[in-house]
Amino acid sequence: MKVKTKSKKVNKAWLNDHVNDPYVKLAAKDGYRARAAYKLKEIDESLGLIRPGHVVVDLGSTPGAWSQYVRRRLSPEGAAVGALDGVIVALDLLPMVPIEGVTFLQSDFREPEVLQKLERELQGRLADVVVSDMAPNLSGVESVDAARISHLVELAVEFAQGHMKPEGALVTKVFHGSGYSQLVKLFKETFRVVKPVKPKASRDKSSETFLVGIGLKNTAEMR
Repeated sequence: MKVKTKSKKVNKAWLNDHVNDPYVKLAAKDGYRARAAYKLKEIDESLGLIRPGHVVVDLGSTPGAWSQYVRRRLSPEGAAVGALDGVIVALDLLPMVPIEGVTFLQSDFREPEVLQKLERELQGRLADVVVSDMAPNLSGVESVDAARISHLVELAVEFAQGHMKPEGALVTKVFHGSGYSQLVKLFKETFRVVKPVKPKASRDKSSETFLVGIGLKNTAEMR
């Protein structure tokens, strides 16, 4: 009974924080599906990653807040609907409500046939930017969760190596803790420029942060 009571208190505290979160309120005002949009917005505005004309792939896209932000960045007027200067392909295992101008594949991008579908949508072009907000279902066992997180980041890096322009950028979510230093090492081995970013929209209590890799190293050897 004590555990249940504590759990209820934790859930109530989280709900209270969520309801009063300024980014939650801002997302509702701006029409974003989740506060996560502002994490990518801050990263993009600080580093200038996404520009009109770009090809962007969004891994782990559901519910679609990052794709919404990218869609507005690629719109000549910054609009949520209408003209679009660029290509956006989003992938997730879970369903996603359609976003105008975004091609969504509800699939596992590790499957060969899914990669073939993606390549058809890209029409032979490589991505300028790959963004990944993928996160595993956490078990609460630190060693297990660290391995799951690392695996998803490694998959995103591998995907970028095969489907991104040599001068492109990868943005991926990571967590401080076990395995973090190894992921930073992987990024430094893979990209010419590596920047860890903790956006203001990422809650202070969260160990969540983001790694940005810009410019692939040894591109010819990787492909």
